[in-house]
Amino acid sequence: MSNRPAPNWHPDPSGKHELRYWDGATWTDRVMSHGKESIDAATGTHIPLGKQSADRVQQQVVEQAGVSPAGVGGGSIFSEPILVVNQKWKTIEVNSEYAVYDQNGKQIAAVRQVGQSTFKKALRIMGDIDQYLTHKLQIVDMAGNVQLTLTRPRKFIKSRVEIGDGAGRPIGSVVQKNMIGKINFGLEAGGTTVGSINAENWRAWNFRIEDHTGSEVARITKTWEGLTKTMFTTADNYVLQIHRPLEEPLRCLVVASALSVDTALKQDSRGLS
Repeated sequence: MSNRPAPNWHPDPSGKHELRYWDGATWTDRVMSHGKESIDAATGTHIPLGKQSADRVQQQVVEQAGVSPAGVGGGSIFSEPILVVNQKWKTIEVNSEYAVYDQNGKQIAAVRQVGQSTFKKALRIMGDIDQYLTHKLQIVDMAGNVQLTLTRPRKFIKSRVEIGDGAGRPIGSVVQKNMIGKINFGLEAGGTTVGSINAENWRAWNFRIEDHTGSEVARITKTWEGLTKTMFTTADNYVLQIHRPLEEPLRCLVVASALSVDTALKQDSRGLS
C-alpha cells in the first residue's frame, strides 16, 4: 500500500507560491496564492541560506543575548533548546527571508515569504503601506520540507499571526493585545489562551514567553548588529531560548513566536522591531 498522501493542495515546496497541487504521485503545475489559481511549472526548492559563521552565531548566543549553552538538541526547530534567527541583510526589504541556526551555528531551517505579487513588492519599495496587506511565510528545514506556516492577515491597528503545520492545517494564533505601553501577545489555540508573549520594554526588543499559568517557558532576545546595519538595513536578529520541553500546541507556537513577533510588529513602525 502506498504511503503517499491523497491528491490535495499543500504549501508549495518551491517557495514561489502559497500552495501547489499534489496529484497523489507528483507536484503539478497548478499553484495558488491569495485564493487565485494559476499555472507555474514546478522547479527546485528555494532555501534561504545564512551567511553567518558558526563563531558569529555562538557570539550572538553567549555574548550578545547572554544565554548559556544548553544541552544537545535533536537537530530540528522542534527539538533544539536554543534557536538563532537571523534575517538576511537588505538595504530595501522586498521579500522577507531568515536563516535559523542551532546554538552551535549550524543552519537547521529557513524562513521564506511566499505568494508575493509584483504589485506588493513595489509597495514595499515605495513605502510602508504594505503593513496593511496580508503576509505569508513558510518555515522549512534544510531539505525544503515545510515545517510551519505563518500568515499575518491584513490589519488596521492590532496584528494577528495565524500558525499552521507543514500541511497548512491550523495550530493556533499569536494575537496582539494592546497598542500602548509594553506590547503583549496572546498565544491562542482552539479558542483557549495557552500562553503569552510579553515585551520587557516599550521598544519591544526583548520578550518573555509564558504558559497559561504565567510561568516563563522561553525568552526572545534581540541581538545588536551595530549602528550601521541597524540604520541602513532591515536585518533583525533574535535568539530564542526555550527553558524546558513543551507540550503541543504550545511548543509550535513558541517556536513560531520569534518570527511571529517580528512579522507582527515590523510591518508597522520600524522603530518597534
